[in-house]
Amino acid sequence: MSNVNWQKSTYSSEGNNCVELGRSHASDVVQVRESEEPGTVLHSSPARIADLLAAVKCGRLKP
Repeated sequence: MSNVNWQKSTYSSEGNNCVELGRSHASDVVQVRESEEPGTVLHSSPARIADLLAAVKCGRLKP
């Protein structure tokens, strides 16, 4: 997928140590990558990403 607009959280540290979300204008697929490995991209639906973010925010995904 080309022309992906990547975005990282404002809470991310400087440099290449963060997760980025991206979406192309021609697709409903949300892409996820780790900034240190930009060539490895996961694809998911907006609903699943929203569920993931909700779980993180409420603390359900602790190590």
